[in-house]
This record gives sequence, C-alpha cells and structure tokens, in this order.
Amino acid sequence: MVAHFGTRLRKGAMTTAVAAVAVAALSASQAPGVATDDQGRQTTGADAESMPDGSATGNSPYYTDLPPLNTPSPTPTIGTPAATGEAEAGIPATVLDAYQKAAASLSASKPGCNLPWELLAAIGKVESGQARGGNVTSDGTTITPILGPVLDGNGFANISDTDNGAYDGDSSHDRAVGPMQFIPSTWEWAGEDGNGDGKKDPNNVYDAALAAGNYLCRFSWDLSDQTDLDSAILSYNNSTEYLNTVLSWLDYYRKGTHEVPDGTGTLPENRSDDSDGATTSPSPTPPSTPAPTPPTPGGGTQSPTPPPSTPPSTPPPTPPVPPTPTETVDHLEDAGTDALTATAGDTFGEQVAVRTETSAGKAVAKVRVRFTIVGDTTDATFTGGETVATVVTDSAGTATAPALVAGEQTGDFIVRTTVVGRTLTGLDYTASVTARQADTLVRTTDTALTCVPGGEFADQVEVKATYDGAVADKVAATATLIKSTDDATENDKGPYFKDADGNTVRTLTDLTTDADGVLQLPKLYADDTTGTFLLRITTTGGATLTVELTVAAAATPEPEPEPTATA
Repeated sequence: MVAHFGTRLRKGAMTTAVAAVAVAALSASQAPGVATDDQGRQTTGADAESMPDGSATGNSPYYTDLPPLNTPSPTPTIGTPAATGEAEAGIPATVLDAYQKAAASLSASKPGCNLPWELLAAIGKVESGQARGGNVTSDGTTITPILGPVLDGNGFANISDTDNGAYDGDSSHDRAVGPMQFIPSTWEWAGEDGNGDGKKDPNNVYDAALAAGNYLCRFSWDLSDQTDLDSAILSYNNSTEYLNTVLSWLDYYRKGTHEVPDGTGTLPENRSDDSDGATTSPSPTPPSTPAPTPPTPGGGTQSPTPPPSTPPSTPPPTPPVPPTPTETVDHLEDAGTDALTATAGDTFGEQVAVRTETSAGKAVAKVRVRFTIVGDTTDATFTGGETVATVVTDSAGTATAPALVAGEQTGDFIVRTTVVGRTLTGLDYTASVTARQADTLVRTTDTALTCVPGGEFADQVEVKATYDGAVADKVAATATLIKSTDDATENDKGPYFKDADGNTVRTLTDLTTDADGVLQLPKLYADDTTGTFLLRITTTGGATLTVELTVAAAATPEPEPEPTATA
C-alpha cells in the first residue's frame, strides 16, 4: 500500500512549492464571478449588506487550516506533516453524531435542501475545530465555552450587545458562541433544540448543528446546486476565503471520514485573525526588557548610555470614525402597510414595509431590518417556509418583508420589525387569518334520494363548494337532518347516519371539503317513519344547501287482470 501523508499549511513556514499548490487548490474552488479585497471580503456580488441575514457569525474569525494535500510519499521540501490524512479525517464521535442527526432531520423536514452532513462537518471544522477536538459532554455540550472575539469594531464588525450577555457573557458587545459560532442576535431566531431536552443552547453541538442546517436551508436553497451552495456558505460568513476553506473541507470529508473518541480530534492552528485560540481575549503587553550591555574590560558592565533628550511630541489627533448606516438609525416608520388579512392557506395580498430614519426623519439605506412572525398560535410563514426574514433597506430606506403565507390556523398573529444591530423600539403589525370559506354549494348529481322504511339509501349525498366561482377546498362544513325549512333544529325521526359504533346520528360536524371542493357524506339509513325529510348542509362563509330525502313503502304491483272466459 502506498503511504499518504497530509501536510498542514503554516504561516511563515511555507515553501514556494507549497504556496503554489495551496493557491491552486483555492483557485479551483473559487466562487465564480466574485471579486475580493485584500481581506478576502467580497467587493462584488453578494456582500454583507445584501446577504439575506448578513452572517450567522457576524463575520467572526475562523480557522484557515486546509485539509492535507495527500501525496504518494513524504516530500522533504514541505516540512514535517502536522497530521496524517487519516487523523485529520477523524471527527469526534458526539460531534459526528450531531452532524448526521441534523442532516437526517433536515432531509425529512426540508428534502429539497439536499443538505449533506459533510457540509456541517466542514463548517464545524472551520468555525471551532469540531468543538475544539470534541471537547464536549456526552449530551453534546461544550465543556469550556467557545467564544469568538468581542465584536466591538476593533478589527471586526461592531455589533452592540443584543442578549444582555446571556449567551456570550458580554453585556457590551456580542461575540460568536459555541461550536458553530452563532452570534446571539442570530441564535435568537435561528436556535434549535436538536437533542430534545427542551432547551435551545448554542453551546450544545446537537442544537447548534440543527440550527446551522436550518440556517443553510432557508430561502429554498438547494445545496446540490453549486450557486445555492456558495450563497448558503457565504451567508454563514461573508468571505470568499471562508467559502474556499469550507468547500475544501467539504470535498475532503466527502472522500471519507471516521469516528474518533471525544476529545481526541485534531486541533487546527491558524485563524483568519492570526490567532490560534477559539476564545480571543486581549493579551497583556509583555514588559520591555532592556538590551544587555557589553562587559567592560575589568569584568564589570557598562552603564547604559542614556538616550539623547528629546522634547515630548504630541500625537496627532485620531480622526473620528464615521458612524455606520445602522448607527445613524433613530427609529422605524411604517412605509404604507395596509391591513394584513388572508384566508387560511392563501398568500397575503399585502406585504409589511418599514422605513429606517434618522432623528431628523432622513431615510437610511443599507440597514438590515428583521421581520419576525411572533406567536405560538399561528402556523403562518414567509415565502420559503421561514418565520424570520432579514431585508436590507433600499436607497429610499425602505425594507419590504417577503410575502406572508397563511397556515391552517385561524386568528391573529404579530409581525415584529426590528433593526439588526441596534436596540430600538420596533414596529408590530397585526395579521389576521380567517377560515376558508364557500359561498355556493351544489349537488354533484340530480339523482332522487329515496329509501324504504328500515332500509338504506342507495346513493350517498355529494356536494361541491365554490367561493367566487373558484373551488373552495378544505372548507369546514356541517350536515344536519332538520325538522323543516323553518325549523333548523335536529329531527328526532326519519333518516339518520351511523357513528363508528353503529349508533344513530343526525348531525355531522368536522366535515371538510377535499382539494376539489367536494364533500361526500356517509351513507344514510331510514327508520320506520315515512315521509319527506330535509338534510341541510352549511359551510364556513355562509353557503347552505337543503336536500330532500324521501322514505316511502315500496309500491305494490297491480294484479294482472283475470283472463276472460270464452264460450
């Protein structure tokens, strides 16, 4: 067997040959049509402001270690390998289980996304080194916190605190949290309970992996399509170098991986902020040490020569940092949103629109506004099946939410609008979902409905519902055998239905028309009472149909005439 050796690319210790190979590897996976600046951030195409949610991580630093470049034999010019390909391919058992269970869950809930668990593994490797080599408890919670740097604008994004330090322990600014490095403001709406313990914990790899999967699968992205895959990865951390690194690990894990014990995974070394730790805290500046003085001919030491005296200089004033568009926003204004009403299952005809303004009422462009559907008693979503959407304001300062789609639950719910990255009073909009309706009911046949006493009707009653001439599907209906046209109370004699136990029933509730607006009632039976009886069917929306039922004894055939005698 030919031995394969992996190599880790190290900063400051890479030969020209390895650098060329690394650049070639990155170029091969480069997202098409994307230009970058000297920090690897995109300058054209999808940028941080135009991505649907900015980023899951607040564009925090990430590990830049690339997968091993396998060769048939060790190459002396590339130094000592940091780990073999087999070791790098190992994923800690609990972490691997979390990725695979999250992908299986998404395969059932969002099959069109085609999320491979290897993508979660690639992002987990780049974000936290697979939870710091699998440093997790048996239930998947990290043993020590994994925190990104303080996002205070000092070399990183400036994101003021959004969780009062609940997740990241910082009540001044946000920090990326946990094995998948979610910032608190994203976790607030994207968090999931992946291990079924009733909590949504960004420090738990099962919760974080499922949240990452849902985050990557939003907006109806199909991750088997390269364009959608690139967009999803860039939405997680908006850097082309990040995209390339994740794609490299995705390809590597797809070629084969295996389980290793928790706590024994290979730890990455290099990060995009030139740090080697998952938790970045400012390091104290070491005290300066004076240079050693040369010995004197007599064996002593010379006293250091004092530097020439120079007058103190006044440092130049630091130019003020201009505020970001988000920092200039003072409030949200409604941008002409009309009443939000829809029938169950339909798309709302009106969309929520707001405008970000300064204290002087000037519109602010390029600000992210989050729209959140609030309430546990609704199953309404935005187009694409999500309950949260983030939109960047246009040149007029306006952000318009995606279209709302009503679920089957009726009643009111709230669409809450907030400015991402600012603690400002949001705007709430009440949306109402009414029950499906029908305004017309007709029988699908005109066959007379007759029966003999004590028998059963040969034909079942079938009706079709419409609303404004269109099929009225999934409309609730009730059928009652009434006493008369003027008395809609339930009859106590005549035709009847049977329940599951064979008991007499003369009122049926919880009926629903099918996808074609058709409702077929159960079989009808007759007691010993003869006469004409009425069946009334009503629907939500006011449609009513009264059907006649006849119970009569079978007609007695007339006797044949006696033959006439002949002489």
